[in-house]
Amino acid sequence: MTTGQSLADGAAGIALLHLETGQWEAAYTALEQAVANGVSIAAGASLYYGAPALAYVLAGSGHPRLAQARAVAAEGTATVTRHRLEAAHRRIDERRQPHYAEFDLIRGLTGLGVALGRIGDLDLLRDVLAYLVRLTEPIDGLPGWWCPTGPNHEQPPPIGGHSNHGIAHGITGPLALLAGALTDGVTVDGHTDAIVRICEWLDVWEQRTGYGAWWPQIITLEDLRRGKPSQLYPLRPSWCYGTPGIARAQQLAARALNDTARQRKAETAFTGCVNDPAQTARLIDRSLCHGTAGLLATGRRIAADAVTPIPLAPVLRQHGQATAAADEPTGFLDGSAGVALAAAETTATSWDACLLLC
Repeated sequence: MTTGQSLADGAAGIALLHLETGQWEAAYTALEQAVANGVSIAAGASLYYGAPALAYVLAGSGHPRLAQARAVAAEGTATVTRHRLEAAHRRIDERRQPHYAEFDLIRGLTGLGVALGRIGDLDLLRDVLAYLVRLTEPIDGLPGWWCPTGPNHEQPPPIGGHSNHGIAHGITGPLALLAGALTDGVTVDGHTDAIVRICEWLDVWEQRTGYGAWWPQIITLEDLRRGKPSQLYPLRPSWCYGTPGIARAQQLAARALNDTARQRKAETAFTGCVNDPAQTARLIDRSLCHGTAGLLATGRRIAADAVTPIPLAPVLRQHGQATAAADEPTGFLDGSAGVALAAAETTATSWDACLLLC
């Protein structure tokens, strides 16, 4: 892959930072680097790579210099999405289980839905939402999002596959997109039912500590058989897999459904995890994906929408204590660009939509 056109770790992500902070010339330079070797509309194109990534970034600027680039990237995004939808519906028709890359935020149709919403292609976004409704319908007694593979490609998959709950790769990503679209009035048949199905699944697997609710990162067939998760305690409170991202998705769902009780539960879960020293001690870097910047960005959005005020002092303190590693990359998802965006305390371009935070 050509990393320039990567939102995660290439020039596209760095351009997002410069657009948010008003550094126009630096943004144009980064965009030129991002497209220097072409822009992909191949099978691997996604919100975080290729034409959809560029479409997402370019939507952050209305400058006339970028009008043609926006149009080309939008067309490429539509092409990629139609191909991916066709394959996904064929897979569902054949009653086969999906892989992450079909539906998740980083590589799949949820992420493409984010890009489509940002560029204003609401008709095609509705097609993605209709697919996500189908994704929530059971297949052979298991949730429709049940993956036959495992969450870690370096380890053998759990026998029989699993349900993933992380916002980056799991079902709370589709939940957040469905909820945001419902709030915005972009709806499809079965929309609310799909949100409720996901929420009810999360309710079944909600766990508790002395600091409040949390959800296991995955559920396996063995967990289903036993009726309890093999994960015994909450892991790091990251955006990608931890309680903050899962809580934000449920907060968005609760707001879309006008479910105040669920909203309070989600907000309490977030507050509990950031006040639990055992959880925050597991954050070992500054990144958006799995570090303190992601906790900060998520916390700001949760606090802004909270039913009752949520003090962010513990989150700010945790992020302030994090230091840059000597080999910290420069990119968005795992590097200094993302850290700078979280620290900027602004979301003028709604840059964090690609994290499904808004």
